[in-house]
Amino acid sequence: MSRTNVDQNEIAKFEALASRWWDPSSEFRPLHDINPLRLNYIDERTPLAGCRVVDVGCGGGLLSEGMARRGATVTGIDMGEAPLAVARLHGLESGVEVDYRQTTVEELAADPDHEGQYDIVTCLEMLEHVPEPASVIRACARLLRPGGELYVSTINRNPKSFLFAIVGAEYLLRLLPRGTHEWSKFIRPSEMSDHLRGAGLDIRELTGMTYNPVTKVYKLGRDVDVNYMMHATKPAES
Repeated sequence: MSRTNVDQNEIAKFEALASRWWDPSSEFRPLHDINPLRLNYIDERTPLAGCRVVDVGCGGGLLSEGMARRGATVTGIDMGEAPLAVARLHGLESGVEVDYRQTTVEELAADPDHEGQYDIVTCLEMLEHVPEPASVIRACARLLRPGGELYVSTINRNPKSFLFAIVGAEYLLRLLPRGTHEWSKFIRPSEMSDHLRGAGLDIRELTGMTYNPVTKVYKLGRDVDVNYMMHATKPAES
């Protein structure tokens, strides 16, 4: 696999916006709004301090820096050159150290120096942008040490998600640029579960994320109709 599991059109979308990644009033405002929720969700279940982490599809480094601030040793990977440049520059300005690399997760997992070496792998808001999400999940699993934990997030595929994540978010509320998402690439929780189990992982939890357009507040809960996160564990060696 490696670089064959890359959609250049998807990379180009985020390359074009990279300079605004750390602007909380830009097109990336939704990421700024949900980042504390995502960060706390991970830290509460697997305390980040002292952990070795890979952030797959790190973009401009929003989550990567957050995890590093909480004491993790973080490697952030992405295929977008411009977002990584922004991430490195912001890291220099903020004094937060993250090892950013332009590579795919499949390539990283094929490296003996990285395979089976990580306590946590995160892959958030990325799987709906690649041709073969199952390949990404398998590579994430290979990076984990026995007992390591994987956190993924994406968008469900159903009529409600089309209405909320595309019509609502991109056209009516303009929370995201038009064309950010393709409904056909959204992933049902049942499909994600199959990918995780197919990679030899044990599913721990499914959690939804909802947005209130009146209060402009995101929250975690049981509603997985649109956005959701899943937490899985690699079995410990007996």
